[in-house]
Amino acid sequence: MPMPTEERVSQLVAGLVERRGFDLEGVEISTAGKHVNAQARVKVIVDSDAAADLDTIAGLSTELSEALDNAGEFGETPYLLEVTSPGIDRPLTTDRHWRRSQGRKVRITLRSGAASPDPKSSDKFEARVGVLTDDTVALVLGGKTKPHRVTIPLADIAEAVVQVEFNPPAARELELAGGVAPGRPRPGHEEAVDLTADVQGTTDVPIESIAASDSPTEGIVE
Repeated sequence: MPMPTEERVSQLVAGLVERRGFDLEGVEISTAGKHVNAQARVKVIVDSDAAADLDTIAGLSTELSEALDNAGEFGETPYLLEVTSPGIDRPLTTDRHWRRSQGRKVRITLRSGAASPDPKSSDKFEARVGVLTDDTVALVLGGKTKPHRVTIPLADIAEAVVQVEFNPPAARELELAGGVAPGRPRPGHEEAVDLTADVQGTTDVPIESIAASDSPTEGIVE
C-alpha cells in the first residue's frame, strides 16, 4: 500500500493542530531505507504565538498519532510521528512568521528592482526584525555599532531567513526593534531555553521534538 502524500496528512491533522492553538507550518514524510517494510518518518511542524509547554505538545502528539492510526492511511507500514517546531534558520513567508521573529536577525534578499533601504547595502543584507505594520516591516540595520531603524515594504523582500546567533545583540538594537516577540527566546540565548523532558522512559527529549507512534496500531510518545 503506497504511503499517503504530505498534502493528505496535512488534511488529516490540520483541524487537530488548530484546536490545540497551533498553526500547521508543514508536513514532511520520508522513509528510512529502501526495502518494502522500511519505516516511514512523519514530521508535523507546528508553531504558535505562545510558548509551547510539554503537556500541550505531548497531548497534540498523541492526538495526531490516534488520528493517523484511525485513518489507516499507512496501512501496514510502520511509521514514526514527530511533532516539532520550525528550526531557528527558517524562512519568513507569512505575516505571522514576521511577528514571531521580532527581535531576531534575518538575512534578506530584495526583489529585483527594489530599492535598498540603506545606500551602503546591496540587494542582500542582514537586519534585525522590528514591528510589522500592515504591509511594511521595520528593520534595524547597522549591527551593534551603528544601529538605526528603517521601514521596508514586504513586497520588496524576495526572501528572508532567520539567522542563528551565538552572541546577544546590543541593547539599542533590541530597543529599536521593539523588543523580542512574547514567548520567544532572546537572540543569542537559544541554549538557555532548550527544554527537555523525560517522557515514558525516554530521557533528554527536546520539547520541540516530541515524537509519537512507531506503528499504525500502537502509539507511543518518545
